[in-house]
Amino acid sequence: MAKCHRNDIGSIALDRPSTATSSTGNNFRLWTAFTGAAFRRKIFDAVSCGASSRHRHQLMQEMLNDTGSQSQPPPPTTTMKSVLKEFNDPKKADKVVKKPNSNGKSEKLADLLNLVETETAAETKRKVEALEELKRVVKELQVEDKERNVQAASRVRSLTKEDSEARVTVPMLGSIPPLVAMLDFQDSDSQIAALYALLNLGIGNDANKAAIVKAGAVHKMLKLMESPNEPNQAVSDAVVANFLGLSALDSNKPIIGSSGAIPFLVKSLKILDTNSRSQARHDALRALYNLSISPSNISFISEADLIPFLLNALGDMEVSERILSILSNVVSTPEGRKGISIAPEAFPILVDVLNWTDSPGCQEKASYILMVMAHKAYGDRQAMIEAGIVSSLLELTLLGSTLAQKRASRILKVLRVDKGKRVSENFGGNMNAAVSAPICGSSSSSSTNLNGKECLVEEAGMMSEEKKAVKQLVQQSLQNNMRRIVNRANLPQDFVPSEHFKSLTASTTSKSLPF
Repeated sequence: MAKCHRNDIGSIALDRPSTATSSTGNNFRLWTAFTGAAFRRKIFDAVSCGASSRHRHQLMQEMLNDTGSQSQPPPPTTTMKSVLKEFNDPKKADKVVKKPNSNGKSEKLADLLNLVETETAAETKRKVEALEELKRVVKELQVEDKERNVQAASRVRSLTKEDSEARVTVPMLGSIPPLVAMLDFQDSDSQIAALYALLNLGIGNDANKAAIVKAGAVHKMLKLMESPNEPNQAVSDAVVANFLGLSALDSNKPIIGSSGAIPFLVKSLKILDTNSRSQARHDALRALYNLSISPSNISFISEADLIPFLLNALGDMEVSERILSILSNVVSTPEGRKGISIAPEAFPILVDVLNWTDSPGCQEKASYILMVMAHKAYGDRQAMIEAGIVSSLLELTLLGSTLAQKRASRILKVLRVDKGKRVSENFGGNMNAAVSAPICGSSSSSSTNLNGKECLVEEAGMMSEEKKAVKQLVQQSLQNNMRRIVNRANLPQDFVPSEHFKSLTASTTSKSLPF
């Protein structure tokens, strides 16, 4: 019986290839179907039911690699059992750990949300604390203790100086009536603390301005100034500042104007004009400007003799434009125009403003006042011409701002029309009759011709005198303009106009005049 290949059972159980060889000397295996690799594939197919093909292929490849490796020792039997148990028992899912997003956007968003929540909580806490403090301050104002009232008023002043929310909250808690009541105290410290607290409450808040006036603050402030004793200067300045703030509201303007505040402001302005407290001076002027916007207050301004004082104060560059702004409002009513007309040297002063100032604002406001006055009254035009307005207006049409040039041209037009009317009146009110008078050689009688010649001679004499006056006025105006241009151009004082310029001025006719 021929020898057959003996299968090694251990190779099947231990997954180890057979090391025995046949007596014939070759490596032929009789039971190739039951080799270790084939047996492992059978086991793998049985235990990997339901697994994915990708994982199945991967595990099979690892097993085949392990089996085909002859250099590594075969695993023991217990290892095979553990492998089978591992395939039969379900695998526990590993705990999934979330990794942060690589781009960092989620982390930034989370940080922003946390920051917003933190800031919101801090802001809420701050507002609650501020509200509690405001409540305590207002409660201190309402107690009957002067010292605590003064401290609370000072605290209101500091809290509302730059905090618009506090200016809304404090009056809602009932602070305005006790502050106004503090004006009745006799000591200046209480009055000053209350006045500046009211002043800060009215900054940028129209509702508070109206509430302060409604609470009677205007009459109490004037009462402080009407006391027989000399009022404290700091209290007076605080009252002026309060009138400035309260008069900014249109509904308060008639109330303040009719209360007697305008004479007080005019008196304060005259006093302030003699000392160096420029801030109070500006406050008084600005308060009067606010009040002059209301037409109902112009009569009070005229009665307080403010117009002559303002006209005499023109020339001070620090306040001139503000004064001209007040006069521009005054001239809008008949009472105001009358006050300017009767003021001594009103038109020479206003005309002089056009000559000495280079400020566009001053030029525009002064020309506006003169334009309105020239349109309204014939006597005012005469006063303007006598004050030398023509040459100033000619210069303004050349060197002034656009608005000043337009206003100067309108004034010159009015004066030209008035000039034509006066010429017509001088010739019997009929210019056509004067032009068509009999001339020499007409068919009329000799007596008529004689009278006509006399009339023509008289008219020619009058017209020649008129032309001479006009020519002289034009030349004088041009020379004055040239002198001012030289001064403004910082040219040498001994600058002499060229012969060409002299020839132009000498040959100028009345056609170059705007009237």
